[in-house]
Amino acid sequence: MNYRKWIVGLLVVMLCLPVWTTAARAASVQISIELDGESLSTDVPPYITRTNVTMVPVGVVSKGLGAGVVWDQASKTATISKGNTVLKLTSGSKSAIVNDASVSLDTSVQITQGRVMVPLRFVSEQLGLQVVWNQATKHIALYSNIEIGGPSTPSTPSVPAVSTPSVPTPVVPTPTVPTPTVPSIPGAKTGKAMKGAWVSTVFNLDWPSTASAGNADKQKKEFDSMLDKLQAAGFNSVFVQVRPSGDALYPSQIVPWSKVLSGTQGKEPGYDPLQYMVSSAHSRGMQFHAWFNPFRATTDDKTTGLAANHVAKLHPEWIVKADSKLYINPGIPEARQHIIDTVMEVVRGYDIDGVHLDDYFYPSNVTFADDTAFKTYNSQAIATKGDWRRDNINQFIRQLGAEIHAVKPAVSFGVSPFGVWRNKKADSTGSDTTAGVSAYDDMYADVRTWIKSGWVDYVAPQVYWSLSFSAARYDKLVDWWVNEVAGTGVKLYIGLASYKVGDTKQTAEWQSGDQIINQLKYNEKYDEVSGSILFRANDIVVRDPFGLASLLSFYFKS
Repeated sequence: MNYRKWIVGLLVVMLCLPVWTTAARAASVQISIELDGESLSTDVPPYITRTNVTMVPVGVVSKGLGAGVVWDQASKTATISKGNTVLKLTSGSKSAIVNDASVSLDTSVQITQGRVMVPLRFVSEQLGLQVVWNQATKHIALYSNIEIGGPSTPSTPSVPAVSTPSVPTPVVPTPTVPTPTVPSIPGAKTGKAMKGAWVSTVFNLDWPSTASAGNADKQKKEFDSMLDKLQAAGFNSVFVQVRPSGDALYPSQIVPWSKVLSGTQGKEPGYDPLQYMVSSAHSRGMQFHAWFNPFRATTDDKTTGLAANHVAKLHPEWIVKADSKLYINPGIPEARQHIIDTVMEVVRGYDIDGVHLDDYFYPSNVTFADDTAFKTYNSQAIATKGDWRRDNINQFIRQLGAEIHAVKPAVSFGVSPFGVWRNKKADSTGSDTTAGVSAYDDMYADVRTWIKSGWVDYVAPQVYWSLSFSAARYDKLVDWWVNEVAGTGVKLYIGLASYKVGDTKQTAEWQSGDQIINQLKYNEKYDEVSGSILFRANDIVVRDPFGLASLLSFYFKS
């Protein structure tokens, strides 16, 4: 009988051991919290759950964040309110109520040591704060002075993120600072030089925020904060959109000031944003690549609100309305030269590391009214309009690359085309894909010719699909692009879709950060893959689904 009691007792101890060790491990982690640089005290230590959610006492929310908190013991529901935002979190529930809308959660309210504990990241981000987690120091930094621009993003589980928010504002170097080489990251297991992030300025998506309109100091602080967080996550280069909509984020003699700076196109912002951004990047040892939308004139089909010197007003004969946007017609030589001139203005005037084009050539799957241009500017008597369009883009790429390298040979010139050049069904040498659109057939971008002719220094195809997406699998496309650049001297950077991670509209494989990490690991197979560029910055440093920044930091630096 005593033997049986001993066995039962031992089993109880063994069953409880995982719980005790987990609790002991959580208690041993000393987590500190600060808001805008000021430390926040807690009466019960924060802890991290098994699902990697950081929990804090509700007092942190009420005292530290200035929110109203009401706890209903009967329903075990915490109601948190600040401004127009009202959150309701109920113990045991897998969802929260945010302004009457249901939002899924990994972890809701918990009761620990008699205290109500809530998920810090979820609550903070719903209240308009940014949350940055430093894994090395177990430190959480909350920021209230950075507004998130662009469309709303899906709420995601609270997962720590890596950053170094305490980096002081650097001394901005003079414009004559030498162009740095791409910094290598000690111990990087990939050995890849390029670790880039796209920074979208159109619609104020990544920078500057709409709340910073006309406020130069705020815009500078926002940019510095973004760079600090990207660098902490392991990035060494930014590709910043400096010509988002036929306008400029620099004082141009050709095109108007961008409206993203002040809310009004043509309005001077009080400083030179491009000069500041280049200096800010270089002071951190990061490369700065100036990203241009080549043939997009506007983001809608209206001319109201455009500055008097916008291309759509100065040269309406160059403009084609398509896909509810205004495009500059690539078939008109003077129009192509206008775009080249705007790029060269930046090349000559700024210490940039590269010129970067996206895939705004001809719009795909829409009618593009260029019959007159085809007849007027077809001196080579090219038989088909498709071949003529491709020749227009070929001339543009060749001429732009030649002009850049004639002025500054060290400035790299590259293009980020649509990820599928051609499907194998249309061309036996194309990729093993069945994509509905291809760069060659729909955007008239013959990237193969650019590579083989050496007109570009690199290509960064937008391979924005998963490793299991049958129509355009990531691995098959990387294989194809590797074969295209092999032996050419043209570098290959792969464009990755960080914007899809955690988006509830995406399929299951995007509901964790593993898809991006596995894609980066796949790139390690090939010496021809010289790095990666992720689209886009805010999805890493602000939205940070499933702790993507932490995962990237671990991958890049470990």
